[in-house]
Amino acid sequence: MKAAIRVEKLSVSFAGKHVIRHLSLEIASGGPTFLVGRSGSGKTTLLRALNRLNECLPGCATSGQVELRLGEQWVDAYAATTNVENLRRRVGMVFQSPNVLPLSILRNIEMPLKVALSLPADEAEARAEQALREVHLWDEVKDRLSQAASTLSGGQQQRLCLARTLALRPQILLLDEPTASLDFKAAQRIEDLLLELKSRYTLLVVSHSLGQARRIAESLFVLHDGERIEALSKDVFQDRDALFSVMDELI
Repeated sequence: MKAAIRVEKLSVSFAGKHVIRHLSLEIASGGPTFLVGRSGSGKTTLLRALNRLNECLPGCATSGQVELRLGEQWVDAYAATTNVENLRRRVGMVFQSPNVLPLSILRNIEMPLKVALSLPADEAEARAEQALREVHLWDEVKDRLSQAASTLSGGQQQRLCLARTLALRPQILLLDEPTASLDFKAAQRIEDLLLELKSRYTLLVVSHSLGQARRIAESLFVLHDGERIEALSKDVFQDRDALFSVMDELI
């Protein structure tokens, strides 16, 4: 499978303290590709480096190269000519805890479309419905679209956040522990969704759950202290005993 993300000698620091140092890796299209490692190993920082979200945090400095296949072209994420807002639309991100806007269910999707893309109301509404259908939320909310998004369950809120990202039509999805705050049933629905979405998007998932990685990952990387990254073959990470043995050695 062809590559979708190439990282070369990436370093990220905050206020002079390195979180990631000289990392290189290549992510295949499709997936899901999982990134695991102990807390503080730099997983989320690596994820945010791919669409330059680290720059929203104070004291961030980034060096090295990040290239992303968007359409049929490779885009240098950190080139001076790269439009950062457009990059973040095309490389969307879903966070650990649902971050719904203090708006209605429908407006949670429509507002970013109008602000970011200046879409007219009818087109924004059509995209919103399409995105809600894509995450299997439409039938659950179609009769209460004007209600506050906060009235949804945690799992529904996370699917709404995913729908909001998909409505912007990204090509790469970055997911930072998307099921960590959900109960088992809601987490399983998100896992099922990721398996559906992998044919249309490149998925890179940060997770603390080795069980989840074994269930749905196509490839897996272990990040150690922000300086070393290890690719595990599928026969290793789908074998529970082999995976835990390797993780004990690496982490």
